[in-house]
Order: sequence, then structure tokens, then C-alpha cells
Amino acid sequence: MQAEEKKYYTAEEYLNLEVNSEQRHEYINGEIVPMAGGMPNHNTIAGNFYAALNFALKRQPYRAFVTDQRIWIPEKRIYTYPDVMVVQGELQLQEGRKDTVTNPLFIAEVLSDSTRNYDKDEKFAAYRTIPSFQEYLLIDQYKMHIEQYFRTDRKTWIFSEYDELNETISLNTLSLEITLADIYDKVEFEVTETSES
Repeated sequence: MQAEEKKYYTAEEYLNLEVNSEQRHEYINGEIVPMAGGMPNHNTIAGNFYAALNFALKRQPYRAFVTDQRIWIPEKRIYTYPDVMVVQGELQLQEGRKDTVTNPLFIAEVLSDSTRNYDKDEKFAAYRTIPSFQEYLLIDQYKMHIEQYFRTDRKTWIFSEYDELNETISLNTLSLEITLADIYDKVEFEVTETSES
């Protein structure tokens, strides 16, 4: 049997299709990839985090976005939709577009089984090519665990991790703090049954 040939699209073809689509898709160097729908924990975490950021950043020179704001990563030819994103100062839009941001400062992704490796590796590598991008948060939706990466130099990042309800994360780029209790509010983790011996 022959493998099915992949279809490649130009960025313009993708954007024309995406504007009229009911489902969101990523564009990765010519390929159009459907984005999976969020589970309740995923949506609760993204909503909690966005709400806390949006409230804390009121009347400050930052804009927070959740889920549906597309960004363009020119060096990797990727269009994607971060779960939560913050832009500092004026929005920089892709030339000729009113709906595609190019200057995120801070990005958070809520990890799912299907996107975990991609978000930690290739996607993070792509985000790092954006000059304005300075801080990345990876939030697990299956257990209480958050990884934080903060850029201190062009190729140097500081890594921290958190896994306790009473811990507080300091967001370096935004000069604000948020507790894991706030991020994971109303999130219900599945209890795995252990057999007694």
C-alpha cells in the first residue's frame, strides 16, 4: 500500500481556510493540523489563569489573550494559538493582517497527552525564535505540576517547577505572583485506583 501523500498549503491558503473554519488549526511549514478540543480541566485551567492575569494587569501596559488569538512565528513558518498569551505595549500584527499577533512576551500552554511533547520541545523551540518572547509556563492538566522557563540572556533560560497547592509562582516578565491554588481552582483530577495486596 502506498502512503497517502501530504498536501501542503501556502500561508495565504491556510489563512483563507482558517477565517471560514469552525475549528481552529495550526499551520506548520505548509501543513494544516487540526487543534484538539479542550477537556474540562484544560478549559478551567486556561480560564483561571487568564482571569487572574487579566485582573492583575488592569491599567498596565499589557494585554492578555486566551485560546483564540493567533500568532505568527515567521522563522519557523508556524501559525498557532497559545492557550494564554500576554503582549507588552502595542500589538504588533503580521503585515496585512488584523487578526495575527507577532510580539508575545509571555505564553502559557496547558498540557494534554496529545500535545505534551510538542509543547515542550518543537513548539517551545519555535517560540524561542520570537525576539519579544521572554517567559513560558507549561501547566499540567492531569496533576498539579507547572514548569516555568524565563529568559535571562539570548540563549539562557532559568527553569523552575512547582507541584504544591500552597506554592506561588512569580511571573518575572509581568512582576506579579499567582498561586497554584488559583490556577487549579475547581480542577478535578482523576483518582487512580490502587489494588490492595
